[in-house]
Amino acid sequence: MDYQHIRYETLEPGIAQLTLNRPERMNAYDVVTARECVDALARYASDDEQRVLIVTGEGRGFCSGGDLRSHADEEIASGRMIGHATVMREGFHALTRSMRQLTKPTIAMVNGPAVAGGLTLALLCDLRIASDRATLGDTSGNAGLLPDEGGAWLFPRFLGLEKALRMTYLGEVYDAEEALRLGLVGEVVPHDDLSDHTLALARGIAGRAPLAVRLAKRMMVRGLEETLDASLDHAEIAVTITNDSEDVQEGVKAFLDKREPVFRGR
Repeated sequence: MDYQHIRYETLEPGIAQLTLNRPERMNAYDVVTARECVDALARYASDDEQRVLIVTGEGRGFCSGGDLRSHADEEIASGRMIGHATVMREGFHALTRSMRQLTKPTIAMVNGPAVAGGLTLALLCDLRIASDRATLGDTSGNAGLLPDEGGAWLFPRFLGLEKALRMTYLGEVYDAEEALRLGLVGEVVPHDDLSDHTLALARGIAGRAPLAVRLAKRMMVRGLEETLDASLDHAEIAVTITNDSEDVQEGVKAFLDKREPVFRGR
């Protein structure tokens, strides 16, 4: 697929980056953007050489949510309302599902506003590093819209129900430090250091044992939605994969040799 609204590239061995590339619209998404993201995520998922994915936006914004101008054009052309099930299913819902199904690590590099669907996209990533210029919140209700890209499921899980409802009811948008206090991001760094800091974190993850990283993510994500007994059952299965791997043999040998391990994902 030739991308029009995103870039997908390898930054260095083991680290890929998906960049929303509509800076003139503050990286607002439309159906084309969402479909291109789904395609890029499939490339990342199937490429064993890529161990970490950074998600960010071009220019001053991370993602300002749905492109209302594009949605308005669609309505005029087709008569379909903005929340039409087909449009959502083929667009951002497909992206939400693709992000949730990834078993490899993702980092949101929040370089500017991440609001409405943009906040959802950031929360779908495993880790979030925010510039001190970033803002995060839910502005969907300002246009009478809903947090229907997955936000209604994600927001209470990060904020608790009352704070999530307040944010959506009032269209609240938080600065980076408040977002950190609320738990919407894990770290805030000076804007000029954002790229280098995120890349350093990605390198740290990329250097870990890929099988263990992927299975740990899968176990924790599933564990949020299953019983302890079910989680322990899945752990028994997962450990049979890791313990017989070359990476574990290398990790033990490196520990005994007092050197850094070199993990190959086998």
